[in-house]
Amino acid sequence: MALPWLESRNVWGDEPVRNKPASEAPVRLAVLFSGNGFHSKEWWAKGEGKDMELGKVLEPLTDLREKLLFVRGLYHEEARKGNIHSSQTGNMLSGAPIASGGDIRSGTSMDQLLAQTYGRSTKVPSLVLGCERANPSVHKNYSMLYSSHISWSSPTTPTPLEIYPSLAFDRLFKNEVARGDKSVLDAVLTDAEDLRRNISRADQRKLDEYLDSVRDVEKRIENAGKRGELQGWRPTLEKPNIQRPADGIPQDIAEHMRLMCDILVLGFQTDTTRLTTLKLNNDHSALRFPNLSSIQQRGSGIDYMIHHLLSHSDAADWLKVNQFFMEQTAYLARKLDAIQEGPRTLLDNTMLLHCSSMMAGAKHDNDQLPVILLGGGGGRIKSGRSLDYKDKPERQLCRLFLSLMDKMDFHPKTFGDAKSMLEEV
Repeated sequence: MALPWLESRNVWGDEPVRNKPASEAPVRLAVLFSGNGFHSKEWWAKGEGKDMELGKVLEPLTDLREKLLFVRGLYHEEARKGNIHSSQTGNMLSGAPIASGGDIRSGTSMDQLLAQTYGRSTKVPSLVLGCERANPSVHKNYSMLYSSHISWSSPTTPTPLEIYPSLAFDRLFKNEVARGDKSVLDAVLTDAEDLRRNISRADQRKLDEYLDSVRDVEKRIENAGKRGELQGWRPTLEKPNIQRPADGIPQDIAEHMRLMCDILVLGFQTDTTRLTTLKLNNDHSALRFPNLSSIQQRGSGIDYMIHHLLSHSDAADWLKVNQFFMEQTAYLARKLDAIQEGPRTLLDNTMLLHCSSMMAGAKHDNDQLPVILLGGGGGRIKSGRSLDYKDKPERQLCRLFLSLMDKMDFHPKTFGDAKSMLEEV
């Protein structure tokens, strides 16, 4: 099991040199995706720093304003061709042309291009997570696999999603994806005690906090398993005594998302991986939200309509679902920000991107895309700002991707339809 960043240990390949300061933590990239866009009138930000004003969709990020970069006006030219949903999502992280007619061809996504280079330094080159199963059907002459994947290992291969928290956890901390005879912690406690005697008091506290966080995630995964699968439906009787839920609806979507966020943090905290994508739902999503109290239908949860259909209006429940997704981003950012890595926090050493395939679901509008970035990229990003590219000629989203890759010391000359970075980022 990998260790967190410790000030008294040399890590990430540094040669031990007397009086040399401990290594600087690496830059991490996390991409969160939520499908079908947001409330058309409430996705905005203006101002700077602690005085930045946020639209209602972004209100859950209010306490993180000084670490937020709001980017307006970027788009993918290729995503404006073809149909709605599939051709708007399959090139989310590549900007590549999309094949129609049920064929599968997009482009290698930014995270996987980095995994082939930057990701070689870690046990897991990239972690690809999801909270909704992939949809293999066809919609308006385009495969719905495009709507189900933002990470692509090659133009014809979407990277497999891991939707089970336990298997994602195993991917990080076990050599084989199988149930062990004892927990990860139990297997390494002796080594941990030996290490503890040779590190500073500050690092001892950090190690204890880290081991506690691993144990907490293990227990939560175990308890979730006792309740049944987080995703889908599993009968507990010989004959069901309730009506079968619709396909793809998780039993506890809030806990599912939080577990995936916790595992993402552990992956970064231990340097087991530096690259993670977390697809909170599909574009054209079938998720429902019984955990959220409906404003429009008093006394019930927001499970009377699937996410995709909710997106076709700017109703109060749609805004509430939007805020729920932003709450997951805020939760993740706060967890990262609570972990100190030398002079910075883990959030300061991370680029946390949240994006969607369209601005508003009612119009399937992708003339500009909703994009926010949290974190400092290892001190290479000045946050607490709002950038507007809407009326500028060179506003390709791939220019942002070039900028992010540059901050991870990977420097392709072009990517997608972009030939230069966004210098302001």
